[in-house]
Amino acid sequence: MDTKRFLFVSADAALITDLAWQVHEEGHDVKYYIEAESDREIGDGFVPKTDDWEAEVDWADVIVFDDIWMGDDIGTGARAEELRAEGHAVVGGTRNTDRLEEDRGYAMEVLEENGVSTIDHREFRSFEEGIRFVEENPAPYVIKPLGEVQNVKRLLYVGDEDDGSDVADVLKAYEKAWGHRMKGFQLQRKVEGVEVAVCGFFDGDGFVDRVNFNFEHKKLFPGNIGPSTGEMGTSMFWAGRNELFEETLGKLEGWLAEEGYVGSIDLNCIVNDTGIYPLEFTPRFGYPTIALQEESIESSTAAFFHDLAHGNDPEPEVHRGFQVAVRVVLPPFPFDDEETYDENSRNAAVVFETPDRSGIHLEDTKRVDGQWRVAGESGMPLVVTGKGETMAAAREQCYGRIGDIAIPNRYYRDDIGERWMEGEGDKLQAWGYLGPRA
Repeated sequence: MDTKRFLFVSADAALITDLAWQVHEEGHDVKYYIEAESDREIGDGFVPKTDDWEAEVDWADVIVFDDIWMGDDIGTGARAEELRAEGHAVVGGTRNTDRLEEDRGYAMEVLEENGVSTIDHREFRSFEEGIRFVEENPAPYVIKPLGEVQNVKRLLYVGDEDDGSDVADVLKAYEKAWGHRMKGFQLQRKVEGVEVAVCGFFDGDGFVDRVNFNFEHKKLFPGNIGPSTGEMGTSMFWAGRNELFEETLGKLEGWLAEEGYVGSIDLNCIVNDTGIYPLEFTPRFGYPTIALQEESIESSTAAFFHDLAHGNDPEPEVHRGFQVAVRVVLPPFPFDDEETYDENSRNAAVVFETPDRSGIHLEDTKRVDGQWRVAGESGMPLVVTGKGETMAAAREQCYGRIGDIAIPNRYYRDDIGERWMEGEGDKLQAWGYLGPRA
């Protein structure tokens, strides 16, 4: 592919730095815009920047949005629709696909209208009503905040008690501590099984044939304990349009085509021997999933996203084995504490013990005089990846690469991918959802 011009837009926090860097490293012209002032140094020294992305729209061959948020409001989908209507090639959502993430009730309606079964769920705008519902309908539930506050990942709560008493107690606590910000929440019946996300790339007309199946690890500590984070690591593989895909995202293909959606869309599910139960959408790139997907796309990343944005039926070459990504973080992640961050993490040096940068992906990082340094304010400098013919081989490569990196005060989960090895993979195969690997 000839040299193309890519405009990457972070209309809120900086999330897409690594993809911009990858495309730039492949020899294409890149400009990157970051709206959040606290994040604007992220990517410095790695990718060219712009202070006014709207002024670069006509320059770009492809415009890439990284999230649905523009500050505290959803809005990139609406802007992407407008730009596509003007004739621009855009990787981004629509007004309605943005709602899939922001409005959980609407997401369930879309699934049901397209023939996808959903878990029993109910939305509440009143804590009192939610607590009364749990007391009158005792069962384990999951609390999922609605709106902007859902980005505070530690507020998601998965109940343990069969009578729902812990959920009622947590709702009472949330009312006192978060009542001024949490304007609503969804209660979803808890279902036991294997949690797996089905991720497809959509080019405006249909899904790319390669389907991505990934397993998120959201808790801070190994063993899946501690506070919820955005994500601590991901394991995954690519396959074809098996039953798990056809019974979930496959049923939305027509709806997404009517929307004109372009980009990655992920549907997280609980799967057991009785059925597939969708939990929530990610109608955008996942993080750090996109870094792992980049690593496992063995053809040109730039060509893939150029073809995706132009509706050219992309056919990426992908790694046929397994892949693992681990997020390497620093204090006070996943919390906000400026004093702790200043003392332990701000501008910290990232030191590599070998010259090889294979599998090293940027998050909150900058490069100053050739030295990689921690940037921003979140304490998430790197994602490290590995791949192999087996999950064990992918883990070995990934954690070997982490061992060659020195960052003071770093921490990470050392169990990413173990769930697959300990039986989740066998269960999915036995239940017949994965079918033959393609």
